Amino acid sequence: MSCVAGAAALGLTVFGGTALAQDHVGPVTDYVNANVLPWLSDPLIVKAINDQNAANASLGQAEIDTLDQKWRAETEAGSHPMIDEVLGNALSKFLAARQEESAGMIAEAFVMDDKGLNVGQSAVTSDYWQGDEAKWQKSYGAGAGAIFVDDVEKDESTQALQSQVSIAISDPATDKVIGAITLGINVEGL
Repeated sequence: MSCVAGAAALGLTVFGGTALAQDHVGPVTDYVNANVLPWLSDPLIVKAINDQNAANASLGQAEIDTLDQKWRAETEAGSHPMIDEVLGNALSKFLAARQEESAGMIAEAFVMDDKGLNVGQSAVTSDYWQGDEAKWQKSYGAGAGAIFVDDVEKDESTQALQSQVSIAISDPATDKVIGAITLGINVEGL
């Protein structure tokens, strides 16, 4: 029996020669519960989100679209002050450190505010506004405790199979949902 046939017999899907259980949601959720949830109430994360929520409280959709367009343009440009400001903040450094500590399990991490705008990130994202995407809508939009595990996809930059998992973040002082985090989890490492 070939590896592909054997994988199929076991209910596994084969991606590029790697057998992967079709049900990745359980292992990804278990990883997040054990390794990510403990640091989501860190005061640095909560303060960064609350500060940005306050600063952006009056932003309308047209202003959000303008910020997103500026970000997207900067990803292609030689100069990127907006991106540099976000990547240089304390939350981005915190997320980069958590990614480094994960020994390859976390491929990316970014935190969003109550509008779906990036607050901090471990690496550059292709856009600034995530509010129109499932990752924000099915985490922040679903309320406290929400965890959304997306499909497995091949990460073009790392060539690893990953699933994005998004988690609503609540302020421990108020139990109010204030933002969300999305992490790219290396499912081959689970």
